[in-house]
Amino acid sequence: MKKLCCLAVLLVFAALPRLRAQQAATGETVSIDANAPTTPLPHFWEQMFGSGHAILSLRESWRNDARAVKSVTDFRYVRFHGIFDDEVGAFTRDEHGRPVYNWSQVDQIYDGLRRNGIRPLVEISFMPTQLAFNPLDLHVFWYHPNVSPPRSIDEWDAFVKAFAQHLVDRYGIDEVSHWYFEVWNEPNIDFWGGIPRQASYFELYAHTARDLKSVSPRLRAGGPATAAASWIPAFLKYVGENHVPIDFVSTHGYADDTVENLFHNNKPVPEDDRVCAAIAKVRNQIDASVLPRLPLFWTEWNVQGADESRDTTFVGPAVANTIRQCQGKVNQMSFWTFSDVFQEGGPLPRPFVGMFGLRAQGGIDKPSYYGFALLHRLGDERLPAASDNVIATKMADGSLAVAAWNLVDPGSAGWGPDGPPAGPAKTMTLVFRGVPANARVTIATVDRDHGNVLPKYRAMGSPVDPTMAQVKELNEETALPPPTVERLAHGRLTLTLTPDALYLVTVER
Repeated sequence: MKKLCCLAVLLVFAALPRLRAQQAATGETVSIDANAPTTPLPHFWEQMFGSGHAILSLRESWRNDARAVKSVTDFRYVRFHGIFDDEVGAFTRDEHGRPVYNWSQVDQIYDGLRRNGIRPLVEISFMPTQLAFNPLDLHVFWYHPNVSPPRSIDEWDAFVKAFAQHLVDRYGIDEVSHWYFEVWNEPNIDFWGGIPRQASYFELYAHTARDLKSVSPRLRAGGPATAAASWIPAFLKYVGENHVPIDFVSTHGYADDTVENLFHNNKPVPEDDRVCAAIAKVRNQIDASVLPRLPLFWTEWNVQGADESRDTTFVGPAVANTIRQCQGKVNQMSFWTFSDVFQEGGPLPRPFVGMFGLRAQGGIDKPSYYGFALLHRLGDERLPAASDNVIATKMADGSLAVAAWNLVDPGSAGWGPDGPPAGPAKTMTLVFRGVPANARVTIATVDRDHGNVLPKYRAMGSPVDPTMAQVKELNEETALPPPTVERLAHGRLTLTLTPDALYLVTVER
C-alpha cells in the first residue's frame, strides 16, 4: 500500500507541468490599449452608503466605522431610516394635543455627519406615533417603527415644512441644496400601511415633495424608494400628470431578490447579473416616461448573501462585476450597508453572521472593506477591455489602473467557511499597448491570504465579544501590505487568481 501511495504521488507530480500547461492554455488573455478612446467612469458605487436607522449614528462605534470607510472610499452620502421615529423625538404633542417639534437629536445626527465630511440622503420616515393614523401599525423590525399614514395630512405638511426650514436655517441653503430628500422607504411592501398602498403613497409623495419645494425650490426630492424595482412607470405617470416635483428616481434591488419580484417573469437571470439587469429595466422605464432625463439612484443593494458570503472575499469581485455591468445606467448606488452597527433584527449576537456591512461588530475590517478600498483606486476614465472579469481605467496622470477578478459564487462546490477552497485558480494574462514594454507595475490583492479576517478570527477562537485589543490585532494582521512591484515582460503581465480574488494592477507611464 505504501509503494502504491508513493507511486500515486509521483504520478501527480509528473502530471503537474501538463496540468499547468493546460490551465495556461485555457486561461484568459485581455488586451488593454492605453491610447484607446475612454468613457467616463464616475465612482457611482462608493459615494453613497446605507445604514440601519437614524439613532445609531449617535454611537461612537457607528461614527468610527463611518470614518474608517471614508478613509478608503469616496464616501459622500449616507442614507438611513427613521429620522422621524419616536426615539429621535422630533414630533410630540403638548397637554392640549398641539404639535411640538423638537430638533435637538436631529441636529446631533446631522451635525455628526457633517463633522465627518458626510452628507445625508434624508429618508423621510417613519411616522411619529402621535401623528399616526394608526399608532399600533408597527413594523416587525426590532426597533418597531410606525408605518402608518398621518392622521392629518395638514399636520404632516406643517411638520415636513418645519423640518426642512429648520435644516435650511441651521446649515444654510447652499449646504442643504446638496442633500437629497427621499420620501419614505419601500412603500410597496410592509413599510407602508396606507390603503390602497400605491395611491396613498403617491399622495404622501406629492404632499411631501411640494412641502420641501415650498421651503426652497433648491431642495431635491425623489422616490418612490420601492423594493424590488417596483412602481416606476406608474409613479412617473402620476408625478408627470399631476405636475408633482421630482428631482431623482430611487428604488431598490438585491442580487438575491427573486426574478419574479424584480422582473415579474420566470426567465432565468443569474444572481450576479440581477442588480444591473434590474437597473437597466428601470433606466429604460425612465427613458420611456414623460420625464426621461431624471437621474436614477439605487438606494439599497448588496451582493447575494448565501452561506454568510457577505463576510468573505466574495464581495470584492461581486462588486467589481456590478460596476462593470452598471456603468452608464445609474447615477448612484447605495451599498446596504457600510457598517454592522445595525439592529433590524436586534443587537447582533457576535461578529460575522453574514450581515451587510464592510466592518463587523466591534470595528473589524471585513474582506469587503478591503475590496472597496482597491476599487476606489480605479481611475475616472474607462478603457475598453473585452472581458467579463476586468475593468481597465486611465488615471489623470496617464497611468493605468486595472481591476481583475475571479468570481466564484456562494454555494459552489467546495465553498468553505473561509470562502472558496484553494483551487482551481484562474490564469489571466494582461497585454498592454501604449505603455513601455517593461513598465513598472504595482499589484495589490484581496484574496484568501490578503485582507481575509475569517481565518484569523477562527484561529483566535471566534470570540463572541472581541476585546478592543483583539479587534486591533485582527485589523493589524489583515491590513493589506504595500503593493508588490514588478515590471511588464514585453508588455505582458500574467496573474494567477484564486477563487474570489480581486487584484488592482497599476501601470506607470
